[in-house]
Amino acid sequence: MHIAKRACTRIGFSLLLVLLLATSASAEQWLKVKWVDDGDTILLTDGRRIRYIGINSPEIDHEAHDRRAEPYGYEALRYNKRLVYKERVRLEFDRETRDRYNRELAYVFLPNGTFVNLKLLENGYAYCLFIKPNDRHNALFLQTQRQAMKSGRGIWQQWHEPGRQYIGSQRSRRFHLVTCPNGRKVSPKNRITFSSRWEAFWAGYAPAKGCRP
Repeated sequence: MHIAKRACTRIGFSLLLVLLLATSASAEQWLKVKWVDDGDTILLTDGRRIRYIGINSPEIDHEAHDRRAEPYGYEALRYNKRLVYKERVRLEFDRETRDRYNRELAYVFLPNGTFVNLKLLENGYAYCLFIKPNDRHNALFLQTQRQAMKSGRGIWQQWHEPGRQYIGSQRSRRFHLVTCPNGRKVSPKNRITFSSRWEAFWAGYAPAKGCRP
């Protein structure tokens, strides 16, 4: 009697495990990419616009904002397009799921296991852009960026320094020109000074949008 009971319990547990695994597998969604906006933003066929978490690619031309393309902006766009255009992708989310433009924030993966956010960093088509609270892969991203910097890939090749100093905010992980009004507002206890843009990027800081150092 007891043996039969234990056997039934084991069978019941096994069936439950199979059901849980099946539910997990069905919950894993694969979505198709309809369009690639630039080096770090895509549009899915279901209409959702996805912004990659933790990275920023150089800008392309934006007539509406009267903004000209940055170096490697279109190279980053083309590379991102080669990776994901019309491909199926899987999204992983962090603690904050949308930005102020109502884009969904995600880590993006291809069926072959390629981590798209990381791949762009690895080949120098993006740099780290740390925004709390989405910090799950910050350490991995910074390590990958440093490898790309040392190898001179993408935006890191033929590096030129204008010979300025920069003010960084330890809270926001952004750096400013020393002449930037926003940079001067950074409190002394939160401030860090960099002698070059390279040093700021190496520490995981990103250029502030206001002065675009």
